Amino acid sequence: MLPCGPRRRTPALAALEALSFFMADMQAGIGPFLGVFLVAHGWRTGRIGTVMTLGGIAGMLMTTPAGALVDATSRKRLYVVVPGVCTIAASAVLLVSQRFWLVAASQVATAVAGAAIGPAVVGITLGMVRKEGFDRQNGRNQAFNHAGNAVGAGVSGLLGWKLGLPAVFWLAALFGVLSIGSVLLIPRASIDDDAARGLDEHGDGRGAVGGLRVLLESKPLLVIAASLACFHLGNGAMLPLFGMAVAARGEGDAAGTVALTIVVAQGVMVLASLAVVRWGSKRGSWVILLVSFLTLPLRGFVAAHLLTRWGVYPVQILDGIGAGLQSVAVPNLVARVLQGTGRVNVGQGAVMTVQGLGASLSPALGGWIAQEAGYAVAFEVLGAFALVSIATWLGFASVVRAVDDRRTR
Repeated sequence: MLPCGPRRRTPALAALEALSFFMADMQAGIGPFLGVFLVAHGWRTGRIGTVMTLGGIAGMLMTTPAGALVDATSRKRLYVVVPGVCTIAASAVLLVSQRFWLVAASQVATAVAGAAIGPAVVGITLGMVRKEGFDRQNGRNQAFNHAGNAVGAGVSGLLGWKLGLPAVFWLAALFGVLSIGSVLLIPRASIDDDAARGLDEHGDGRGAVGGLRVLLESKPLLVIAASLACFHLGNGAMLPLFGMAVAARGEGDAAGTVALTIVVAQGVMVLASLAVVRWGSKRGSWVILLVSFLTLPLRGFVAAHLLTRWGVYPVQILDGIGAGLQSVAVPNLVARVLQGTGRVNVGQGAVMTVQGLGASLSPALGGWIAQEAGYAVAFEVLGAFALVSIATWLGFASVVRAVDDRRTR
């Protein structure tokens, strides 16, 4: 059961949490299933990784501009509606044709439209609950988001088993429709535009549209972004590769295997998100993110040596811990760094852009390594990238912890 905070629950907040639930499958539901869907149509891992990387790069390039637009606009709900429409269209395209450039175009279009979802939801949340309620509400949003992913994956696995993989794409389209409906239930008047971009009564809002310059002006943000980029360079390909590896061995139904990997991870992410809500203010985001970085080397090792249907449990439990902790701690920490500047959402977008650089390169890197050297080698190499994140995080600990300590002031 999700904890209720001291803030009175309102229909607008219920709609925000419903949006967080339904947009999960809209954002991530297709990705892992896309790999096994294309394998079934004769694609090899290198080609699949390349298509995923093209979409990832497109989304990465648009994330910072999208964050700047979210800061500047008073129509933040529109930046959820448009990705929902694109998700529906992309699902239809993939069902009609699996030609390389058509599949690539659908992934690019979805990624570009979806680049604004993260900053938009952060901005809407901040505008509704202000900085005092943001950490707790963001934690609740992430818990609902992970729950939505788990439910979506479970239903996708069932539909894929009973009706075939195309049913998975129809479900993603349905979640896109429900996401649009949820965001439109949030009254425009309930969102304070100044609060939504982190502008307090002492700020003047200048430089709100700052692009990647916001990173260069903030050493803590540079450390956060660089550490996350290295982590996601290793983490991004783990889930789709593990699903493809187990499916390639013929151990169980492909859709069911991928669904199981997602359900296990997302179930743990719900618990991890709620844990941050409960004790994050005492431990601090720096410690939480350090723990998240430590999970990836262990996950890579376990994935390489437990490459079976049953290996999904330890592999995805570790994924759930790492991703669940980051999903709450990163937005909280970025908002803390930029509070009062009026650039919170462009800052979120800038960090996501650099993080996305690692994530977008990961599928191509992992796919080609798996194709040439085998899945086990690919998992070990990918897991090793987090060692750079850990070294960076420890080496610049004083820079980030100085900002993190503001939570107690």
